[in-house]
Amino acid sequence: MSALPARVRIVEVGPRDGLQNEKTMVSTADKIELVDRLTATGLQSIEATSFVSPKWIPQLADAAEVFAGITRKPGVHYPVLVPNEKGYDRAREVGVEEIAVFTAASEAFNQRNINASIDESLARFAPVLARARADGVRVRGYVSTVLGCPYQGEVPLADVVRVARELHGMGCYEISLGDTIGVGTPGKARAMLQAVAAEVPLDALAVHFHDTYGQALANILACLEVGVSVVDSAVSGAGGCPYAKGASGNVASEDVVYMLHGLGIETGVDLARLVETGHWLAGRLGRETGSRAGRALAVS
Repeated sequence: MSALPARVRIVEVGPRDGLQNEKTMVSTADKIELVDRLTATGLQSIEATSFVSPKWIPQLADAAEVFAGITRKPGVHYPVLVPNEKGYDRAREVGVEEIAVFTAASEAFNQRNINASIDESLARFAPVLARARADGVRVRGYVSTVLGCPYQGEVPLADVVRVARELHGMGCYEISLGDTIGVGTPGKARAMLQAVAAEVPLDALAVHFHDTYGQALANILACLEVGVSVVDSAVSGAGGCPYAKGASGNVASEDVVYMLHGLGIETGVDLARLVETGHWLAGRLGRETGSRAGRALAVS
């Protein structure tokens, strides 16, 4: 076990991973305002949208308009998810400089989600990664279902390690390890991260936890103790997984930042502004914020 990192980079996934599973449709103007508000909090990485087919994710059909409309701050990264070369073309047309690609460690999840095997999904990414490399575009890789799958149950650690290693070898500068359905517990999260870190450099790994069973913060802490220093989260705890029945939202960014600051870990994020943004988004979604810290720190 190593000492806790002095600084953690939060990758804010609310505008993409959060909104994609929200039933309430959010206007293009509000999506743009959300990203701009998040930029103002001091976040360094904000996943802006997804260039997937509108048939799959209607909420994000306005990806081009959103990305073109946001005010990009120098030094802040605004990755977008792309599923294939067509998505890559659409993203590049509006000036995207960082993309993310997505696969799962579960064969069953991949088949249900993208109608392809793990190997087929990796093969689909090869031309995208080749073009990104030629264009100087950074690529982040997601591996979902690292601690469990809604269709096959347990996911062998060897499969998680193999997929993460493959993505890193293909050129992804960072691999986000996602507990898509939120079933993980700290011991399992730690063991999973250690297994992957044995074959992929720890500084190229991030963690992405959903809070279905209330374990996300504990899981993050367990991984911080191993040495990870990049954490994905969503403001207001927005979203979940549209393909995983019963999976509740991502861990709330406000809760993660509150915990990290309490541990003496720097994030560069203005928590008060983040809480304000979380309440603003919850209002647009017509519900209470999903962040416990956000509720506790609510302005009167």
